[in-house]
Amino acid sequence: MGLNTLLQILWLPFLLLLPLLLLLNKNKKPPKHYPPSPPKLPIIGNLHQFTQSGSSPHQNLWRLSKKFGPVMLLHLGRIPTLVISSAEAAKQVLKDNDLNCCSRPSSSGSRKLTYNYLDMGFAPYGEYWREIRKICVLELFSVKRVHSYRAIREEEVAKMISSISKESASNSCVDLTEKLFAVMGSIAFRVILGTSFEGSSFEHDRFHQVLHEVEIMLAGFTAADFFPSKIGYLIDRISGKQRQFERVSGELHRFFQQVIDDHLKPGRIQQEHDDIVGVLLKIVKEQTGFGAAHLGHDNIKALLVNLFLGGIDTGAITMLWAMAELAKNPRLMKKAQDEVRSVVGNKGNVSESDTEELPYLKMIVKESLRLHPPAPLILPRETMAPFKVLGYDVEPKTLVMINDWAISRDPEFWKDPEEFIPERFDGSSVDFKGQHFEFLPFGAGRRVCPGIYMATTTVELGLANLLYSFDWKLPEGMKEEDINMEETTGELALTISKKTALNLVPVKFSG
Repeated sequence: MGLNTLLQILWLPFLLLLPLLLLLNKNKKPPKHYPPSPPKLPIIGNLHQFTQSGSSPHQNLWRLSKKFGPVMLLHLGRIPTLVISSAEAAKQVLKDNDLNCCSRPSSSGSRKLTYNYLDMGFAPYGEYWREIRKICVLELFSVKRVHSYRAIREEEVAKMISSISKESASNSCVDLTEKLFAVMGSIAFRVILGTSFEGSSFEHDRFHQVLHEVEIMLAGFTAADFFPSKIGYLIDRISGKQRQFERVSGELHRFFQQVIDDHLKPGRIQQEHDDIVGVLLKIVKEQTGFGAAHLGHDNIKALLVNLFLGGIDTGAITMLWAMAELAKNPRLMKKAQDEVRSVVGNKGNVSESDTEELPYLKMIVKESLRLHPPAPLILPRETMAPFKVLGYDVEPKTLVMINDWAISRDPEFWKDPEEFIPERFDGSSVDFKGQHFEFLPFGAGRRVCPGIYMATTTVELGLANLLYSFDWKLPEGMKEEDINMEETTGELALTISKKTALNLVPVKFSG
């Protein structure tokens, strides 16, 4: 056998393998490029950094983003969590990849309340959620429906002003925090349930307390959600969380069932405009346009929880921060009062139609939402397909948190971001409807809040009447710089308010 023949035989296996090697190399996927992550601990991952005591989660995440960047991957127990802290990254998530990450994380643990209270805001993406969303947009929060509740809003705001007027006679402080949460609760009660607190079977303070517990449940952590289910469930049972969830869901179930039963009683007096429960019961009866997603009484109860969670705290918190900032800045307070008083004149109160002629008031509302977003972390989403954000790979089943608080204070978009400057919106096209990703108090994309018009209409009316009816003074011996502007810390919640109550002295405006 010649040398050439021998070499050909030796090379033959390599020649036969060459096409296979080329094929394997062609099909080889490029390595994944995941976002940077802080160091994590065994089992708990980065939970200790997210829930660091003495500070709010959105501030903790903001500080971490300064080190690890605007796209950051945390591990909350067993849940991979993408944290977004820039407008460009938010745009790529909420607009460019909205369909890939518009679901909600399903609760595997005890946080899943009886008959699933999480329908509208928290339900996973699918046919059922789309139908519920359609009802909210076309039936519950349409411009026509919002206008139909105008008299309720004006009556309740007038009651608040009357109450403050009585207290102003003694030249004493008024707890504006209490007043604002009370008026938002009264409006929500009448619009949603068709009755006032006085006419209900549920005491005012108790109802708000139960809602607050639900909010903490939805925002907070349960062991069963972030750790292996059997271990997590056992921890929740031992810690008492499971009993708390069962108690709270039971209270809400009984209360809302009584509301539904009252609406279904024969001979019930028909109101001029249907309250939201009445609208939903009509849809249940007709079942039009639902297909596979049939609506029942349990779904109504779930929607009611969503509506109360979104309809009380957010509006009260926005007005509260606005009044606190104006109290710290007497020049801005006077500018706002001069505007509203020049438009309203001697009418004695501000109507909703008047607020359309108050551009500076609208700037104040926008600036309050920018500097103090009531929900600083937009409700978490869950990814359904792989995609990229700023070049980083994101896998399915990843929790996505968007830090609106950090984005709305980004100096790249906002000059003097820590300062309260309503004039920054003068002549600006930047709005809160989900098209400007540097300003996302109501979210964006498919999950944008459907109640924007209802919320801003109520806030503008309440704030305008406070500014029109009274001159606001600080308590004796107090200076503007003494006003505490700290946020609430401690328990995780969907909304973040002012840490201390706002106490001001109202002086009745005589015109």
